[in-house]
Formats: sequence, C-alpha cells, structure tokens
Amino acid sequence: MGWLLGSGAMAAPTLTARLEAAGRQAVTEEAARSGLQGVQVEATVVALPRTPMACAEPQIETVDARNPARLRLALVCSGASGAAARQLVQLRATLSAEVVVMATDAPANQPLGEQALVLERRDISTVPDASSDLSQLAALSPRRPMRAGQIVRTRMLAATQLVRRGDGVAIVVRSGPVEVRNAGEALEAGRDGEVVRVRNSATGRVIRARVIGEGTVEPVQVDTPSVP
Repeated sequence: MGWLLGSGAMAAPTLTARLEAAGRQAVTEEAARSGLQGVQVEATVVALPRTPMACAEPQIETVDARNPARLRLALVCSGASGAAARQLVQLRATLSAEVVVMATDAPANQPLGEQALVLERRDISTVPDASSDLSQLAALSPRRPMRAGQIVRTRMLAATQLVRRGDGVAIVVRSGPVEVRNAGEALEAGRDGEVVRVRNSATGRVIRARVIGEGTVEPVQVDTPSVP
C-alpha cells in the first residue's frame, strides 16, 4: 500500500528538520539515562522514505536510540479508521560527552585509582559503554593493561581481585555476636562476592568460601578433605 503526499503535506526539508530534531532529543535522552555528562548530539537523516506519508504532519516516534550511528525513528500516520500507518527512518547521529579517559598507563588486575583517570570530551558514537563516573571506575581494575589516552570502557574493567591463588586468607565464621577467624590458603583467585576454594590450614579440609574483603572469606559449604 502506498501513501500519496497530500496538498497539505509538509515539504521534505521541513520533515527532515523535524526528524533530525527528534533524533537529537532521542540520543540525548538515552545518554542522560546512562549518566553521561556534557552531552552534545548531531543527527542527520540517511534517507527519507521513497513513498511519502498521506497525512500532513506525521508523528515521530523513537524506535531505537541505543546506537547513535544507526538511530531509528518511525513516522506514524493515523488513518480515519483508527489504524496507524508506519514508516521507519534511519538517521546517523554523532554523540560526544565528557567521559573517563586514561591519564596514564595502567597494569591489569590493579585498581585504577582516580590519579590514573581524567574526564575529556570524546566522540563516543561507537562506544556504547563509555562512562562519566570517574569515582566508580577508579575502584575497578582493568582486565588487560591500558594505555594513556584510551577511553575507559566498562567492559574492559572488573572488580578488583581481593584474593589471589596461593595467598594466605582469614576464614571468618560468625554466629550471632561471636566471630572466629582461622588461617587458610586460597586455592583460587576471587573478587568481592565470588565463591572460591580455600584450604583450612589447621584441618587440611577444603571448603567453598565467599570473598568478603581483602584476604578475607567466609565459608559457604564444606568439601571433601584434601589429599595429603
């Protein structure tokens, strides 16, 4: 079914301007939900539909604004019967913001710390996991070494390892107000909240324990005794 451009329909340049304004707003709102700071957006219609809508002023709805480079909107025209006709329109947007960037090189598996980070304006149109939250990222550790000037992407980071394989750990057992600490050896590395295998140094038994702090775990369940 085709839609003819009525005599009162908007001229293409005006419709293009409306779409680009709606695109800028959609990307700006998506960026705000991600907590990005200093957001600046430009949007360009890739191509208008070849068959124009029949109504003079079609409504514009956001379909998907998660990827600025492939921003999708919809033109919606309600008919006399109440049924709505829709046409998809693709736009290309550029998004820049004040995001966290590496100020210095940093090794893997060590907390970044705020001294290694800085906020800079960057084009993040194709970087969906950039962040403006410097303090949050500073507490995390890179999965791999990072270089000065890199945009810090959340997928590159993980919680810092609080227990390393072979480390001595404190096994904390609590019962009401009573707390007992036993020495143990970590058989696996672990981050906050992860469950790892730990050998109780006094009994030789291997238990599963949850990491609760630097070098500190609490038992989850007891495994079989260790083999001498």
